[in-house]
Amino acid sequence: MSGPLSDKVVIVTGAGGGIGHDASRVLAAAGAKVVLSDISEDSGTAARDAVLADGGEAIFVPADLASEASIAALVKSAVDHFGRLDGAFNNAGVEQRNKPVAELSLEEWEHALRIDLTAVFLCIKHQVPAMLASGGGSIVNTASSLGQVAIPGASEYIAAKHGVIGLTRAAGADYAAQGVRVNAVLPGIIETPMISRLSSDPSFTAMFDQLRARHPIGRFGKPSEVGEAVAWLLSDAASFINGAAVAVDGGYLSI
Repeated sequence: MSGPLSDKVVIVTGAGGGIGHDASRVLAAAGAKVVLSDISEDSGTAARDAVLADGGEAIFVPADLASEASIAALVKSAVDHFGRLDGAFNNAGVEQRNKPVAELSLEEWEHALRIDLTAVFLCIKHQVPAMLASGGGSIVNTASSLGQVAIPGASEYIAAKHGVIGLTRAAGADYAAQGVRVNAVLPGIIETPMISRLSSDPSFTAMFDQLRARHPIGRFGKPSEVGEAVAWLLSDAASFINGAAVAVDGGYLSI
């Protein structure tokens, strides 16, 4: 498939989830050769099969992002299979616990930061050398609109996503001169399976009503809309964009 990402090799973590699944299809439709990864082999292979059914090129590599060795193996698999690495969409994450700060256990806090922040650091750590060896590249990290504002009951998630934005800016400053750009997308509420599960929980009903009312565009987003923003940031069309936190939120952060 041809397009603005033609022949670029791109890793997508969390590819089995709503945003990752649809973003993988968008990236492949733009011409990328996608290396899909997820801790769930079933959902990851389903995402790969969806890309292949669209006529795209994809492989699936299972990975546990709590393990640095697994992340290193993912990057190595991408390079071994396709010969290079040009881009990455570091998208994997875990959902919040709906608990106030004082009720969170240390284990719950550390797990959220391990997957939502530390794993992003480890992905960048191993992706950048592979991209430098390929002549440069582009990384997009999934932060969140909650990386800039807060709601009750999500402190571990909010702290991690604020951290992703800071890490994105720092990594962009470190490597832009060497040809690796690093940016973040900040999705608002996106209609993913995770959001469907949370919104069906009565304890979240009031929160989701408030959040929906705060989206000036009048609806929640689609996973593919995040994918389109990621595809642009990964492409040469965004060659002067670095260290940016791009809101994909229907105007949520504007009010």
